[in-house]
Amino acid sequence: MGMLKEFKEFAVKGNVVDLAVAVIIGGAFGKIVSSFVNDIVMPPIGMLLGGVDFKELAVVLKEAVVDDAGEVVTTAVTLNYGSFIQNVVDFVIIAFVIFLAVRTINNMKKKEEAAPAPPPAPPKSEVLLEEIRDLLKKEK
Repeated sequence: MGMLKEFKEFAVKGNVVDLAVAVIIGGAFGKIVSSFVNDIVMPPIGMLLGGVDFKELAVVLKEAVVDDAGEVVTTAVTLNYGSFIQNVVDFVIIAFVIFLAVRTINNMKKKEEAAPAPPPAPPKSEVLLEEIRDLLKKEK
């Protein structure tokens, strides 16, 4: 039972929950960035390169073997460097967006730290004494 209790304490700690939320948001963010790269960034780049789709770029290491009936006996062995280029572009864009987000957050923190802190509230006893003083002034 001690191990179960220890696991429960570990699982409900703030850091674990924060990490779980970050993983979920990161997965969704990854899909957004992949769509941005695949659907918005890469088509113009491919068009500039003569209509090349990066995912189709490959070097055939061994041709496919086809029998007399036209059926593929063994598939071709290819080196798909286009997919690698696509993943590198995805990574660069994701890294840049994360850099911008962290930079923005750090700038906001600096502004908060630079802003003067409001003076601390006076203790309750002092506030009560001031109210009593004000009431005594009104009665005179």
